[in-house]
Amino acid sequence: MKELKKRLDAEYKARNNECELSVERPDPLIVAKKHNDEHIALACALFAYGNASQIVKFLSSLEFETDDIEGAFADKYYRFQTPSDTVRFFKALEELQKEGGVKEHFLRGYQKYGSVIEGLHFIIEKLNAILKPDTHGLHFLVGDADIKLTGSPLKRWNMYLRWMVRRDCLDMGLWEGAVEKRHLILPLDTHTFNVSKRLGLLERKSYDLKSAILITEKLREFDPKDPIKYDFALYRIGQEKLA
Repeated sequence: MKELKKRLDAEYKARNNECELSVERPDPLIVAKKHNDEHIALACALFAYGNASQIVKFLSSLEFETDDIEGAFADKYYRFQTPSDTVRFFKALEELQKEGGVKEHFLRGYQKYGSVIEGLHFIIEKLNAILKPDTHGLHFLVGDADIKLTGSPLKRWNMYLRWMVRRDCLDMGLWEGAVEKRHLILPLDTHTFNVSKRLGLLERKSYDLKSAILITEKLREFDPKDPIKYDFALYRIGQEKLA
């Protein structure tokens, strides 16, 4: 494990620069950082599934700062989300802002229980209460508030928390100080899942929240205060087939 820590520390140092976010190396964080807003960042994170280039292309086409949601998003569809789904989502996001915002509702659960899982339960439940999802596209986009029952690794939500809580050359740190970095959970996707198994960070075969937590626990052995700093490095190692 000492050699693995040495490798991951080196990868983190090498990857922690803005050159990792470019047209040639697309990532939804490019669009989120451009706007530097927690609610726009949430939209960028939740639509971040599928091919990275297509994600960035879609997000870049959106007129986030508009007073006419119906007009701005009426022709915007992305994979599972129809134009109607997109309009309804951004209207719900606008209403969420009026009712305190994503950070406030997340912190209600997080501060009460000291757990990001409980914080996510609170914000997902609140957003769904506003949105009232009744289509596959909307259900998929936001997810179910019964986090522990679904088993989903919550990749997009945990990625959003990484963006908000951590601050370095990549992550935005808009919530810096409000949430402890040591409480974050790895945003587990297929790249980090497979590379974690190959590197010996995970023996479990199931792609779910429990596996994300187990890998995070291993990463805490390398950096107890900031285990998720290795996420982007693990992602690139898997994406570039370096392990």
